[in-house]
Amino acid sequence: MTTTTLAVLVPLLPFLGAVAGLLLGRTSPGFVRPLAVLPTLLAAALAVAVAVRQGGGAGAGKAPLEAATELTPTGSVPIDLALYIDGFAALVAVLVAVVASCVQIYSTGYLRDDARYPSYAALVSLFTSAMLLVVYSGDLMVLLIGWEIMGICSYFLVGHYWETPEARAASLKAFLVTKLGDVPFLIGLFALATDAGTFRITSVLETVGNGGLDHPTLIALLLIAGVAGKSAQFPLHTWLPDAMAGPTPVSALIHAATMVAAGIYFVARLLPVFAASTAALVVLAVMAAITMVGSGLAALAQDDIKRVLAYSTIGQLGYMLGALAVGDRGAAVFHLLSHGAFKALLFLGAGVIIHAAGTNSLAAMSRMSGLSKRIPDAYWTMTIALLALAAMPPFAGFFSKESVLVAAEHAALGDTGTAPGAAGWTVLLAGLLTALLTAAYATRLWLLAFRGHGIEAPDHGKQPLAMNAVLWVLALPSLALGLTVGYLAEWFDGHSLAPNLTTSVLGTGVALVGGLITYGSWRHTTALAARTPIGAVAAHPDAEPAISEAEAIETHVPAYGNIAAAPDPADPGRLLLGPLHRHAASGFHLDAVYHSLFVRPVLAAAQLVRFLDREVIDTYVRAAGTGSRWLGAAVRRAQTGNVQTYLSALLAGSVVLAVAAVLVAAGA
Repeated sequence: MTTTTLAVLVPLLPFLGAVAGLLLGRTSPGFVRPLAVLPTLLAAALAVAVAVRQGGGAGAGKAPLEAATELTPTGSVPIDLALYIDGFAALVAVLVAVVASCVQIYSTGYLRDDARYPSYAALVSLFTSAMLLVVYSGDLMVLLIGWEIMGICSYFLVGHYWETPEARAASLKAFLVTKLGDVPFLIGLFALATDAGTFRITSVLETVGNGGLDHPTLIALLLIAGVAGKSAQFPLHTWLPDAMAGPTPVSALIHAATMVAAGIYFVARLLPVFAASTAALVVLAVMAAITMVGSGLAALAQDDIKRVLAYSTIGQLGYMLGALAVGDRGAAVFHLLSHGAFKALLFLGAGVIIHAAGTNSLAAMSRMSGLSKRIPDAYWTMTIALLALAAMPPFAGFFSKESVLVAAEHAALGDTGTAPGAAGWTVLLAGLLTALLTAAYATRLWLLAFRGHGIEAPDHGKQPLAMNAVLWVLALPSLALGLTVGYLAEWFDGHSLAPNLTTSVLGTGVALVGGLITYGSWRHTTALAARTPIGAVAAHPDAEPAISEAEAIETHVPAYGNIAAAPDPADPGRLLLGPLHRHAASGFHLDAVYHSLFVRPVLAAAQLVRFLDREVIDTYVRAAGTGSRWLGAAVRRAQTGNVQTYLSALLAGSVVLAVAAVLVAAGA
């Protein structure tokens, strides 16, 4: 079988699995799980085969795989069903397929009692197919199709628990905010195709290389708006923390391998378009810096374990965008791969913790003891993933994050010649500060989740094998992916990704400082909390009857007692942030700002339109009807049926006409 055929099957198989799952979900429920898992697993195997056959793409002396056929005659700019697979695309496709397979396997245990599992599994497969289409596409319009399908799927998946108002609001918010970015994104794509005369990515890049773009800055800024929405970058990032209302496996898929990764991959694929405008690179750098630092502060103040990871995702995406802002797509994609592995592990591990604890609240978990013993698999694998997130050597996150800092250092010192020095310094300084914050919130999460004090953690029995097995599968790349940095250079156009001494010492040093300060603060606050009543946990351990584990998963209600998510006196985040904690916990009130700037004016305008429609326009409509009714009533009164009356009226009318005729004739 040719490599092209294999590549076509990679996105096609999950799509066929989604269609079959939807058709057979009600009539043959026994086929739902195999149709969810097997096509995605086979797609992962084929993606690996394509990557092996490509052997690193152009960096290893082999040309990227290209194939195209005309999709439809347009009469102007052609649209082709095209493939373009280089080293970047091959590796990202492997990441997407492997993480999606792990999510599907994990979901068979996590949602085993969910009545809506068939539609959920089909949407996950469709989501996976759309992302693979984005990765392999060689035509911008075909890429746009996958881009938009992901947005639609995210709406349904985030709103899976549609009975809860939080899930409904989160799904609508995710859809609207990403669509807000997609509007300028679509305009930018058409402007780019107009300047280049084609939607083919290779031809577009050739045009850019020849200086053929007439409006590079405008096009780049329009595309950046779409990327900011899809990849949750400031100021369009507010939808991602709220998307935690969806099932935890969906969070893992969206945050690790699809949706948010699509924007980063798009910029990496079309980096010469953005590099053609110095202003666009500076905008990318500033946007990445604000996103990194702001999300790090927000993560340090969150109580919901999934929201901590959500803000973490936003910050790590900021690292990737920062690498692209300094012109190094190798570092960006390397961190994308590394982050995909350990972030998927973190979310799936968080799902196991929620299973066991019956709550998302870190404050509640900190009041339990022995949780790590209840879930040893999640404990050890999440420890590995958090060390990778904090960029501790020799874990994968250390190598990928250092590659970003090295790229920023080279740009700051003017060694690259492609990115402005201002962008380099902005990314470097923000990256170092974010490394400190990342280690701080990673340490805080680990301490509150696994080193709690108080009542014994509830025992819901052993977690399903499907959930624990995928944790160890994802732990391997989280631990060892960085050790393959020399081999991965072949896939990234021969570009070296090795860290240097300066950034290694600085990055690791500030991370250690962040972790140690957080640990010291935790020790201090724990001693303080020992003298403080622990509230609802101690006072009302049996306030509510326990519910089943499946109900706890579906409703996010504690599966034991009434553990209140009251402020935790042992939370080191409160001590570290001080007065900033309240603002950071609310995401620096951006939602309130948007509500004041956009939601309230729109609602006021809607009220005005409603008033004009009811009180003005409807008044004229009612007046027209009333006038016609009155005229009809007057005419009806004249119809008496008396012949003498009719003759008198006829005679009077004739006299009036005669007088009028005489007057007109006299005047003439």
